[in-house]
Amino acid sequence: HLHRASLLLPALEAALANFSAGAAGGVVQPVRTVLPVPRHGGYLGVMPAYSAADDALTTKLVTFYEHLKDSSVPSHQATVLLFDPSNGTLKAVLDGSVITAKRTAAVSAIATKLLMPAFAEVLCILGAGVQAYSHYDIFTELFTFKEVRIWNRTKEKAVKFASSVPGPVRVCSSAQEAVTGADVIVTVTMATAPILFGDWVKPGAHINAVGASRPDWRELDDELMKNSVLFVDSRDAALTESGDVILSGAEIFAELGEVLKGTKPALPEKTTVFKSLGMAVEDTVAAKFVYDAWSAGN
Repeated sequence: HLHRASLLLPALEAALANFSAGAAGGVVQPVRTVLPVPRHGGYLGVMPAYSAADDALTTKLVTFYEHLKDSSVPSHQATVLLFDPSNGTLKAVLDGSVITAKRTAAVSAIATKLLMPAFAEVLCILGAGVQAYSHYDIFTELFTFKEVRIWNRTKEKAVKFASSVPGPVRVCSSAQEAVTGADVIVTVTMATAPILFGDWVKPGAHINAVGASRPDWRELDDELMKNSVLFVDSRDAALTESGDVILSGAEIFAELGEVLKGTKPALPEKTTVFKSLGMAVEDTVAAKFVYDAWSAGN
């Protein structure tokens, strides 16, 4: 039911705008609770949300383990529980991994639609995991790029990515090579220290920074963070969870929802960064979309 993540865009745009509208928007969502699993180096995140506009109540449970010995196990695994908000009954248990991948890429696409330069020709993806595939799918569906480039720390994964997606992709031997001259950059890595540097980035480019979801992890360096216009999904979450934001001291210009509401400008002529941490209400909207589609089919 999420084969084409672009179908999610209107519902996600409404949810982002409602979130940024505060109490009037009817989104109830705390910053996620993250429980460390010190013995094994992992984390368990709990992400509940209610959306009045959708009358939908969910919680997502997500585990993330950064450096697994067994690479056949994904770094992120998730389950979404969908409840009947009128009486609290559990209606569905959904695979949250697909939902997370698709809704994250869809929100990056929303940010890119608003913030990318007018004549964007080159897309660069840093990282070759699950999120690289979901971003590639929706970005090549919605936008027309003349060139797509990929870089990954282990080149074999980048080569595998390039050979398994439908369009041509150039495998780059360094992040700098991939980034130089790119108009839109997506960082979807498990990096804990910067892998993208401001002096590589073309002025006016747009960056979707999706990895580094802990307060001590980075993907972007200080120069890039401080010399770009910074957009986030949630101010509170960014100031609590994003090492790129916290450690650089970069000033947040706007939430994406404020741009969608028209209360803040998009500034596509500037170099822009969208720091995506992912919000529970995005899972809520996506889970309801999948459940409603399934129900209609039955």
